[in-house]
Amino acid sequence: MKRPVEMWSFLSKRRRKVDDFYILPINPIRMEKEHSVSAVPPSSRLCIHVSISDVFWDHRLDLYAAPSDTIKSIHHKIHLITGIPVTERRLFYRGVQLHWEQTLDEFGVHDYVFFYLIGRMRSTKYPRSCELINEAVSFIFIMCKENPPIKVHTTPKLMLQEFLSMIPRADIEQACGHLKMFSASSAPTALVMLYMSPFRTDKSAADEAIRYFLTSIKSILPKHMHHECVPIIFEFCKLLKEAAGVDDPLYRLCRSSLGLMMEYTEVGKKAKIEIPDIFPFVEELAAKLSHDLVVSMESAHFRGITLIDISDFSSFVAPLVKEIKGCDPIVVPLTEDLRGVSHVYRDELRILYGIFHDLLSILESCLGKLEDRIGGDLEQDKDNLCIGFSYYLEFMKELNSISKIYNGCEALFWEAMKKRKGAFCKLVVKCAKRGEDHSWIFDCKEVTNFEARAHLAMMMFLRVKDENDIFDQVDRDDEEQHEMLIDRSHLLTESSEYMKHADIASLRAGLFIQFKNEEATGPGVLREWLFLVCQEIFNPQSALFVASSNDRRRFYPNPASKVDPMHLEYFGFTGKVIALALMHNIQVGVLFDRLFFMQLAGRRIALEDIRDADPLLYNSCKQILEMGPEAIDQDVLGLTFVHEVVELGTRKTVDLCTNGKSIAVNSENRRKYVDSLIQHRFVVSIAEQVERFAKGFVDIMGCRLQKSFFKCLEPEDLDWMLHGSESAISVDDWKSHTKYDGFNETDDQISWFWKIVGDMTAEQKKILLFFWTSIKYLPIEGFSGLASQLCISKSSESCARLPSSHTCFYRLSFPAYSTIDLLHDYLSIITQEHVGCSFGIG
Repeated sequence: MKRPVEMWSFLSKRRRKVDDFYILPINPIRMEKEHSVSAVPPSSRLCIHVSISDVFWDHRLDLYAAPSDTIKSIHHKIHLITGIPVTERRLFYRGVQLHWEQTLDEFGVHDYVFFYLIGRMRSTKYPRSCELINEAVSFIFIMCKENPPIKVHTTPKLMLQEFLSMIPRADIEQACGHLKMFSASSAPTALVMLYMSPFRTDKSAADEAIRYFLTSIKSILPKHMHHECVPIIFEFCKLLKEAAGVDDPLYRLCRSSLGLMMEYTEVGKKAKIEIPDIFPFVEELAAKLSHDLVVSMESAHFRGITLIDISDFSSFVAPLVKEIKGCDPIVVPLTEDLRGVSHVYRDELRILYGIFHDLLSILESCLGKLEDRIGGDLEQDKDNLCIGFSYYLEFMKELNSISKIYNGCEALFWEAMKKRKGAFCKLVVKCAKRGEDHSWIFDCKEVTNFEARAHLAMMMFLRVKDENDIFDQVDRDDEEQHEMLIDRSHLLTESSEYMKHADIASLRAGLFIQFKNEEATGPGVLREWLFLVCQEIFNPQSALFVASSNDRRRFYPNPASKVDPMHLEYFGFTGKVIALALMHNIQVGVLFDRLFFMQLAGRRIALEDIRDADPLLYNSCKQILEMGPEAIDQDVLGLTFVHEVVELGTRKTVDLCTNGKSIAVNSENRRKYVDSLIQHRFVVSIAEQVERFAKGFVDIMGCRLQKSFFKCLEPEDLDWMLHGSESAISVDDWKSHTKYDGFNETDDQISWFWKIVGDMTAEQKKILLFFWTSIKYLPIEGFSGLASQLCISKSSESCARLPSSHTCFYRLSFPAYSTIDLLHDYLSIITQEHVGCSFGIG
């Protein structure tokens, strides 16, 4: 970048008086003579000690100056005494370089202080950068002192831009050196002084420059090196807080920038940034959040706290909590004044304890008000009401992390959430977003309900489709969708083969299913295909899954599935199908055995878990564990570490450990025997099948959170998500969620229709619903859980025609039949199992 001539000309005029001095070599003898002659200083003058270091000698110079004297005049005195050229030396006070235009008073210099004179600055690794930043800072100080503001064709931002452009991005060591040079040059001080100017142009110029600097330095270093920038931004924060206050927008921006870099910064006793450095930020942000929470309670719209404040609070709380726990792994006792607590951060712990209780109390009140409003407002207002609380979950997460420091506080936190469970769950459902960390919620599942848990589980999918997405795709040619043409007579084999060769991304984007020799396409066919494939997979005749002995509706992988050489591929296919059913929110009438669910969640199977799965084995194991030591040590049972299994009609013995046949079960190893027996019976025997199922599930899910998905659910949650409601179909609920097109609700045909449906058996109702919608199992919420209302439309077809359906749109069509008997006969034909899916148009 070419430097503006006007700016450098201006600077040279301001410095000519100093720069025109005759440059002499360093002369220690002359210096000794000059500084030894001094009169007793008046009481109004300051005594300054200047420490001078050079290659050949080290000396101290005593000077006297008035508080109003400029640094330039100090340089002048040093030059007259030592002959050291002005361009070859820099003065430092408390690690910060002093610039000419500032006075001693502005630096807060007191009597008998030490300045350090650094000579031969041209020996620096970056002489051009050093010269540039010092000239830029000098120019900014000059701007600060001009009244009215000076008019030059440049800005501090342009000068910083030139300096930053000289920093090599590829060389981290050099980049860090330039940043240290920036800090040592008093650039932050100069820019903040300019920012506090009463003149709008100067303030705006400083604001622009600081914002540019904050944005630019993030691109200079990789994220893991951002800690090198922290001291500079920390200095900006201290200066702006003191000069402008915590509500200043530029200060808040600097604080946010500092917070973002805390993730990559070591905080602690031996680090550059210590806990007392960042704790004031925690206090002021907590005060801000406390104030905003109170405001949100008083506001009709509940819009009090912002994501920025919560994110900043989180950024500073995280390293604080980490350091406190790392410093002393013993949990701090729950005592209000923390008397007797021996901890290096005792004062911070005491203040943070008060912050936690204050914020928790206010938060509980806010949730109470939200709960009252949800209970009293109309349904359409509830969503808008929750928008004002959209950032509260992130705030609760941080309070929860703080609670873990103090013994008893975590229980206190969850007790407060349980009291406001309705509001908490509503916030989860309406505000929890994909990509956020919600694992903290499952430290206490009791605070959630099915709706909240299901929502959080589905947020783990990379891309979740609901039926509204499906409706949007009906008339859209989406090239990303995976197309499948399936023969109903080879449903399982053809579907598996299609999925085996499909691109996973296309499966997530959507499926275009069509059955051979049928015209129907669209979401209705997709729902039907998923249902039929699941019925085929979990059919005992397929030998992939077997029914649980205590509940024939529930299934777990068949240990003998290897009778089919392709069995593992089918299990991978099954994992994909189940994930697709969940992704599309389609109930397929499947129930998993509890032990299968536990393994998918990564939970270990224990004795009490098999009570219902295998009562006979459970009782035998209990007997072994409860027997007296003497009896079992006398080998009354004659047991060794083996297990007998029946596989494909053949009985064989399997060792539970190496050389198990020769290891007798006794009082010391019986628990190990029981555990080994349980693990082999329920885990090892189906490990390959479970692993392949999980792999298929993860492929559709799009991330490796399969265990987390199942962990956040209860077994009955998955029942409701996959199987749907087990309650009998309510005709009144059905009717209340049906609209009419061409018919009126009072027409005879509509009255006849609902009377006929009311007299149907439970199975006939399911078949009619399947014919109408391709749905046989309703969501747990009933008809209100469907993506849209059902519709009965009047067709212009002859009364000799059977009713038809457009399953994509939940539309049933029939003409105005002349009698109830005719409508009854046609509906009877439709509700036969073998024809119930033959008339849908899609």
